[in-house]
Amino acid sequence: MRPVQITCNYASTCTKQTFCSRFKNLESTTFVPLVIKREQLLLKQATTQLSSHLLHRTSFSPPNAKQREETEELMAKEEAQPAFGWAARDTTGVLSPFSFSRRSPNEDDVTVKVLFCGVCHTDLHTIKNDWGNAMYPVVPGHEIAGIVTHIGPKVSNFKVGDKVGVGYMVGSCLTCDTCNQNLENFCPSIITTSNGVYYDGSTTYGGFSNIINVKERFVVHVPENLPLDKTAPLLCAGVTIYTPMKRFGLDRPGKHLGVVGLGGLGHVAVKFGKAFGMKVTVISTSISKKQEAIENLGADDFLVSKDPEQMKGAIGTMDGIIDTVSAFHPVVPLLALLKVQGKMIIVGAPAKPLEVPAFSLIPGGKLLAGSATGGMKETQEMLDFAGKHNITAEIELVGMDYINTAIERLEKGDVRYRFVIDMASLKEAL
Repeated sequence: MRPVQITCNYASTCTKQTFCSRFKNLESTTFVPLVIKREQLLLKQATTQLSSHLLHRTSFSPPNAKQREETEELMAKEEAQPAFGWAARDTTGVLSPFSFSRRSPNEDDVTVKVLFCGVCHTDLHTIKNDWGNAMYPVVPGHEIAGIVTHIGPKVSNFKVGDKVGVGYMVGSCLTCDTCNQNLENFCPSIITTSNGVYYDGSTTYGGFSNIINVKERFVVHVPENLPLDKTAPLLCAGVTIYTPMKRFGLDRPGKHLGVVGLGGLGHVAVKFGKAFGMKVTVISTSISKKQEAIENLGADDFLVSKDPEQMKGAIGTMDGIIDTVSAFHPVVPLLALLKVQGKMIIVGAPAKPLEVPAFSLIPGGKLLAGSATGGMKETQEMLDFAGKHNITAEIELVGMDYINTAIERLEKGDVRYRFVIDMASLKEAL
């Protein structure tokens, strides 16, 4: 029998190129991506029509207006779980109260009452559509710390009352090579906690809300000795730093680590570097943070990148560098600080491309790499390590009514070092 090729009228505009679960069991030469939000609920309605079209080797038509209306009613009656949060509606990025519905928990879902949520620079980029992928309304937030309030019957690793965290992602394909290696963060079909497209085609809403349902695989335990508010930023900032340090061998006692930027990511990098037993030098454009870096965070040295004499004296002294800066900045002077075969890992995400001449790398055999968050196994490992060494983030705890001011301050770099929202303030902010 000749394989059936199925085409989808929505394929060209689909924002998430994951395979549609409706057709995944067919012996087809072409699988279609997720088509429309909530389409899976139309499966029974469309069975007859789909069978007819498959027999005639023709394309499958999307649901009509009446079917969509019926689907919305089904969602309201069978699937809806009332939720409340704050969302951005347009590129101004201004956040305001937003009532919405979470999907009902699946058998392998953990329901989390959100107690605290960190504010990441990625949230800022997303709500302002800096990367051109915002799907308004956007409920940001992917540094979620809370308590388990419900578990599905197939959940085996969590129980009601557990302290847990949810980070940058809530899903992936679970079948590709990267997922099989516990590197879900590199899955081509990663489902982000906020502003993503879930398995059923629905938009994901993040942690600036009161409750969230998450597949068990994408939930992690928070050690009992770590406070939830100061642990929340580790769900993104912590694993973003920890993962490349482990992968690239920047976790060895006695090695010299440079940390570029002393913000939300940078201050955590100092703490992990010292916990690994490394010599840590903070590299910043201004001397204003020197006392903070050395006396409060435990850095061994401080280097002002705008001081030519200081930079010249540090050439070839570092085994590795973690670059956390999210604004455009010169990279070549930083690469000069590396020893032969040294490694610089970029974890900040400047909108403007960085300039890297080939000869800043070739003569010393130097490595320039990037890293994005971490897989779920790495995230749990990071939290366990943080618990063992009492590593938490330095935060400013704010109420939801302060969030727009916090976003403005974050944009200016005016935060020490991470804003965290106390969700007990959610209703009070109305």
